[in-house]
Amino acid sequence: METELLGYVAGILTTFAFLPQALRMIRTRQARDVSMTWAASMTAGVFLWFCYGMLKHSVPLISANIVTLLLLFVILFVKIRDRGNSGS
Repeated sequence: METELLGYVAGILTTFAFLPQALRMIRTRQARDVSMTWAASMTAGVFLWFCYGMLKHSVPLISANIVTLLLLFVILFVKIRDRGNSGS
């Protein structure tokens, strides 16, 4: 039980760390300060953590990483759209 609680707390803290960045990118509609390499590798890594959680049947890993993936998809989408608009 304590292990699961630790997983939930860690998941909440790391997942919601992405929320301010995603909200800022939505609000400003720009992503020039975000590295495409970071965004793509972070998305791939979080997807793999999600898969690992599925294989382990770990609710904290699954839930934290599915929310993080959604936030990263927003960041990645804005980054790709911003990249196309800026010509870089």
